[in-house]
Amino acid sequence: MSRQVSIKLGIDAAFATRRWERPANIVRLAWELGFTCLEYCGDLIDPFFMGDTEAQMELAAEVKATSEELGVEMWDLYTGMATHRFHGLAHSHPAMRRRMAQWVLEACDLARAMGCTRWGGHVDAIPVELLHDQEAYDRTVASLLAQWRELADQATDKGITALYIEQMYVPSEYPWNLRQQGEALLGYNLDREGCRIYTTIDVGHQAGQQYGMQPPDSDYREWLRHFGGFCEVVHLQQTSPEGSHHWPFTEEYNDAGHIDMDEVMSSLQEGHLAAADHPLAEVLPPVEEQRLILEVIPGSTKSEDRLLKELQISHDYLRQWVPAEGLVWAV
Repeated sequence: MSRQVSIKLGIDAAFATRRWERPANIVRLAWELGFTCLEYCGDLIDPFFMGDTEAQMELAAEVKATSEELGVEMWDLYTGMATHRFHGLAHSHPAMRRRMAQWVLEACDLARAMGCTRWGGHVDAIPVELLHDQEAYDRTVASLLAQWRELADQATDKGITALYIEQMYVPSEYPWNLRQQGEALLGYNLDREGCRIYTTIDVGHQAGQQYGMQPPDSDYREWLRHFGGFCEVVHLQQTSPEGSHHWPFTEEYNDAGHIDMDEVMSSLQEGHLAAADHPLAEVLPPVEEQRLILEVIPGSTKSEDRLLKELQISHDYLRQWVPAEGLVWAV
């Protein structure tokens, strides 16, 4: 039986971090650049670091009101850089794990308040002390799977329809290779109801060569072929093989980078075509909606004028593959 996949282009609001403050301005900038789908960034509306709940809800309401006024689809709320500084759900101390779980659930409340029904990101880094202790590492991974299953149940009660746990590129950030990704998606979703837990594939997150990552794990095309049917969000960036640089898609960076959008789209389509026969399909329905999200994270010294120009060029470039009306694939 065939499945239809609706694919649209969006942008992550991480470009605005430490620059623009007001949600209305951030949403409007995305719209003026031509993006009608927005992934909001947790660094712009953090549950713990930004005021109190009342103030955060005011910001979320401003996101919702402006997006509705302009016709911008609020797809999800995604973690920024802040949570990547902590061990979070992988910390050895239970109080630290409980605190990060609280962060996730409060972020889900903010997502709902701004009009999103999806939350995603990465909030756990396994301590390096455990990387050479296989038994302790396996125990921590088992703990992560159990915590995410519980959090997904709680998020369901809040009206969240899907959680996204991003694939990463170092052994301390699980899952970091193709084998672990398959095990993770199975472990998250086996024998449970409620909101599904999908992956997020970032085409620049195959950069763990210094930790021994080799093909096929180091090939972004292989990730899309293996798991493209099991992610509602694909993060797009231009980058080089050895780093996740989050460059824009301009002539300068396209010449320096290795991300080929023809390859992205053909590999993604292969992933969708293969999804129905993938063993994961027995526990995780292949997606019917997918957003290709431009994730540009500029350096602090880049001027706003140059940043916006590069984002505009990137938008126009990516529209060659994803038109304004979107794509519908029958797979």
